[in-house]
Amino acid sequence: MAHGAIAFLEATDLQPVDLLGFSIGSFVAQEIALIRPDLLRLVMLASSAPQGAPGMHGWASEVIGAVGAPEPNPQGYLDVFFARRTRVEKQANRLRRVSSGGQPTGTSRPPGRPARGSTTPYALGASPTTRCSNESAIDLPVFVANGDSDPMILPRYSYLLAGLLPNARLTIYPDSAHGFLFQHHSQFAADLHAFLDQAD
Repeated sequence: MAHGAIAFLEATDLQPVDLLGFSIGSFVAQEIALIRPDLLRLVMLASSAPQGAPGMHGWASEVIGAVGAPEPNPQGYLDVFFARRTRVEKQANRLRRVSSGGQPTGTSRPPGRPARGSTTPYALGASPTTRCSNESAIDLPVFVANGDSDPMILPRYSYLLAGLLPNARLTIYPDSAHGFLFQHHSQFAADLHAFLDQAD
C-alpha cells in the first residue's frame, strides 16, 4: 500500500504533502515517511503504534470478536470505536436535561489536552534492537493522536511511538476509543490546524 501511495504522489505535482494516516493507514504513512520522506512535509498519525512493538502482532481477542466476524456486529463496532462510559454519560445527560429542564452536564475534561509527563520508549517495552528503532529515522514533524480507551491500538503504543519519533507531538483524547477523531472531530480538526500552522 505504501508503494502504491508513493507511485500516486510521484505522478502528481502535489508534493511535498501533509499526510494523515488513520489506523492501518497510519502504518502505511509511517512506511512512506521512512521510504520517501522527500515527498512529505508533515505527518499525522491517528490511532497508531510503532512496528515491532511488544504485543502489537495481531488484535486482542475481544477486538477480533467485536469487529472481525464475517457478519457485521453493530454493537461490537460501537464498543471498539466509542468508549462505553461516554455513551452512558450522554444518556445520563439527556435524562438530567429532561428531568430538570436545564442544560446537560458532563464530567469529562476538555478534549484534545496534550499528554503530560514523559516516559522513555524503553520503559514502555521498546528495544533498540527491534524494528521499533526504525521510527527514530523519521525526522519530519509528526502529530500522534489516540483515544484514551482505544482497545484496537492501545494508547500506550501511541506514547511509545511519540517517544521514538524525534520530532513528535502527542495528544490523547479523553473518554474516547478507536473513533476518537469522529467523536472529538471539532477539537481534532482544530489540533490538526494548529499543528499545520506551526510548520508554516
